[in-house]
Amino acid sequence: MDTPLLETPLAALHKRLGARMVPFAGYAMPVQYPAGIIAEHKACREGAALFDVSHMGQGAITGAEAAARLEALVPGDIIGLKPSRQRYTLLLNDQGGILDDLMVANMGNGSGPQRLALVVNASNKAADFAYLRRSFGEALVEFPDRALLALQGPKAAAIMAELCPPATSLPFMGVADAPVGGIAALITRGGYTGEDGYEISVAGSDAAALAEKLLAAGAAPAGLGARDSLRLEAGLCLHGNDIGPDTNPVEAGLMWTIGKRRRAGWDFVGAAAVRAMLESGPARRRVGLRVDDKAPVRAGTAITDAQGKAIGAVTSGVPSPTLGYPIAMGYVATAHAADGSAVAFQVRGRRVPGTVVPMPFVPHKYVR
Repeated sequence: MDTPLLETPLAALHKRLGARMVPFAGYAMPVQYPAGIIAEHKACREGAALFDVSHMGQGAITGAEAAARLEALVPGDIIGLKPSRQRYTLLLNDQGGILDDLMVANMGNGSGPQRLALVVNASNKAADFAYLRRSFGEALVEFPDRALLALQGPKAAAIMAELCPPATSLPFMGVADAPVGGIAALITRGGYTGEDGYEISVAGSDAAALAEKLLAAGAAPAGLGARDSLRLEAGLCLHGNDIGPDTNPVEAGLMWTIGKRRRAGWDFVGAAAVRAMLESGPARRRVGLRVDDKAPVRAGTAITDAQGKAIGAVTSGVPSPTLGYPIAMGYVATAHAADGSAVAFQVRGRRVPGTVVPMPFVPHKYVR
């Protein structure tokens, strides 16, 4: 018997707005609204778009040694994370594979017990929190009743100026406890579209009211379809597609998540495997790909060199609304990973030419 899909606190609003709902990570989620994916994508690049990401897992770790203890599990510099700032990091297995990518925010004030807020991927949240609980016990608290909204785009700051003036002074990856439109919220400046924007955590019971305020202030509702094309244009990985338990941060191009101090100590889960690949060099690398054809290539599509020899596979691919041609991300043998390398995609028995290109495909516009 199939397990019924879960719903976020915004389910009724999605339906009222005419969203097409699809199963995603155990939830019924909006893939698009009547305006369509391209219009939603452009709304984010040119104005402001509102995404429901309440399916993500939210939690917190509290304790005098919370940062040091979390550093034993992740390669990010958590001890050095300043109050009211957040950082992207990874959960690794003993083989250096990426169990998940996550956000960690320092909610402390520099004195007293440390408090770290966590956001993990929806499809992994049960496994992530079970894994963390083995180390933290009751010091880890999950927040299943909280919602998370992502307001993204060049006009996001203007909307927040109207509803939460203090949010406009936040730096990229800054964090603040402040009401938005009179609703208590935890705000972070960032997102997963490459645009300036905010992620706003609120009580589930307040989510619909907050979403209505953000939409009334000028945001356009956007679904999973636009979110996927936006993050791929920004060169950002999707766990389960572009990274996973069989992917090492070295080959994934994520060594920037492991700072100098952590590389000096190599004292986190999976460190030996990461260090070994860093020293020997990876056999393959994650690359950006331009598709020289009208039709997009999708995850799993084989990649060959100019002579037809298999050299890798696509992990994500979409038609780029911003660029006007299909783009993709994937892994290719290191010898073919240089920008400008000619490749080909095997699409339904047809050879489609392509080129390895730099990422991001569309420049990031984060506030610095």
